[in-house]
Amino acid sequence: MTTTGYSDRINHALAFAAKHHDRQVRKGTRLPYLTHPANVAIILTRYGQDTETVVGGILHDVIEDCVREAFSRETLEQRIGDKFGSGVLDTVLAVTYRLVDDDGVELSHDDRREDYLARLATASESARWVCAADKLHNASSILADLRRTIDPDTIWSRFSGGKDGTIRFYRSVYDRLNEVGFTGAIMRELGAAVASLEEFADVAA
Repeated sequence: MTTTGYSDRINHALAFAAKHHDRQVRKGTRLPYLTHPANVAIILTRYGQDTETVVGGILHDVIEDCVREAFSRETLEQRIGDKFGSGVLDTVLAVTYRLVDDDGVELSHDDRREDYLARLATASESARWVCAADKLHNASSILADLRRTIDPDTIWSRFSGGKDGTIRFYRSVYDRLNEVGFTGAIMRELGAAVASLEEFADVAA
């Protein structure tokens, strides 16, 4: 597969994400939030994914993180679909945590994670790539921060699940991707990152 390079479509997606993630920062840091979807795009490009998948990676958090007064969830879905097409929208929705289930019942934090894992069974190959790249960058970022800090608790306190819940979830995503038959080359790197998180936590315990 030919490695994806620069394109107007990718530039448009980055501009769209920059607008919607404006003033957002990564948890517990001063880094602009856009660094995350940009890194997801770089990972997908490194693995030779096509433009549609890379665009999905750039936009994967827009619906989840950018609902506010000016943009409802429905508005964001429509904007992504209109500007980038139904394929990209389907990818983004597949990796977006849902607030309610198919019956309109509100999902708890744990239920949202379980729902996310369950929906990987019907997610497209593109969505599974975005999922893997998203979790790889997050896990790698956590590891980098842990290796730089003298107080690991300051890192784990960023996440609602704490150390144990966060690590369990990354392991669950990796295992679920295996379970649904995702065999992308990225799985080796993701598995190594999850194992490193587990080992780091064991050593620090």
